[in-house]
Amino acid sequence: MTFHWFLPTSGDSDQVGAATVTTGAARHDRAATVEYLGAVARAAEEAGFSAALTPVGSGCPDPWIVCSAVAQHTSTLRMLVAVRAGFALPTLVAQQAQAFQSISGGRLAINIVTGGDPAEQRAYGDFLDHSARYARTAEYLEVLRLAWAGRPFDHTGEHYRVEAGGLAVPLTDPPPIYFGGASPAAEAVAARYADVQLMWGEPPTAIADRVARIRRLAAGHGRTLRTGIRLHVIARETAAQAWAEADRLLAGMDADRIAAAQARFARMDSVGQARMTALNEGTTTGLTIAPNLWAGVGLVREGAGTALVGSYDEVAARIDEYAALGVDEFVLSAWPHLEEAVRVGRHVLPRTVAGRAAAARLTVSAAT
Repeated sequence: MTFHWFLPTSGDSDQVGAATVTTGAARHDRAATVEYLGAVARAAEEAGFSAALTPVGSGCPDPWIVCSAVAQHTSTLRMLVAVRAGFALPTLVAQQAQAFQSISGGRLAINIVTGGDPAEQRAYGDFLDHSARYARTAEYLEVLRLAWAGRPFDHTGEHYRVEAGGLAVPLTDPPPIYFGGASPAAEAVAARYADVQLMWGEPPTAIADRVARIRRLAAGHGRTLRTGIRLHVIARETAAQAWAEADRLLAGMDADRIAAAQARFARMDSVGQARMTALNEGTTTGLTIAPNLWAGVGLVREGAGTALVGSYDEVAARIDEYAALGVDEFVLSAWPHLEEAVRVGRHVLPRTVAGRAAAARLTVSAAT
């Protein structure tokens, strides 16, 4: 198992906030300065997380620029940079990735985002529909990988045309490609081009089905890929304390903000967002949808809308349950992100199967 954290690049607080928009978002007590994000990144690094995911959207700063700065405040943590496919030429992104690898010591991973809010896409100047966006993403990733190879290539497709393209010097350490999406079109792209398919947190039975399906699709292309899950975490010493914290977060979501968020989600054409919204049905009751899995976050936050809630032991057990179903990577977060990175790293990760195995290896190594 591999564990990652999240960088709140639009700001942070002790309340559930939107990740990529400012309208209707919760108050942010902590500005997303380089100093603060650097502190979050260092805490995640010291807590044992492998990478930090950043969001991309109209309400947060450009991930390339932010992550380039934050990387200078860490030494081993990878930056999982969100890149909106189609907003910049893949040949240019190939150059940006090469530069990032150089200045960070090879600590780049890329999360390709196709986009699921037509209104936001149009605000950027992108008027393609859902199917066309995923077709463009597939071609985008094909050109990106060709460019990284460093061999001159020509490409003529529906969305891109390149003559004698390719980096002047091959990228010897190309970053892994993370990719999300729950629609058949998204899974088809992941099966052909992704290294890690990311899923938002759903009940274990749904995740098991998705893991089996994406691996079967990848095998059809002669490929294997890893799978990852994006979850929030509300973990405390006791289950009662954790659920009291979930209740506190729910109390901070006023009715107007919930209504505004739900209206925004309803206009989206993202299948993944529709699945998240269906888990909470826009109501503040019946939010526990599986043991220790709470859908309250998705009342106001786009994207990942579920949290693991419980004692440290319970949350670790649920992580192990997902791992047993074939989930390889876990992208976690909690509010505020600085203190909770420390808490989760100190009290949850060591209780997982992977954490216990790592501790056992250290014990054996010390003894010998």
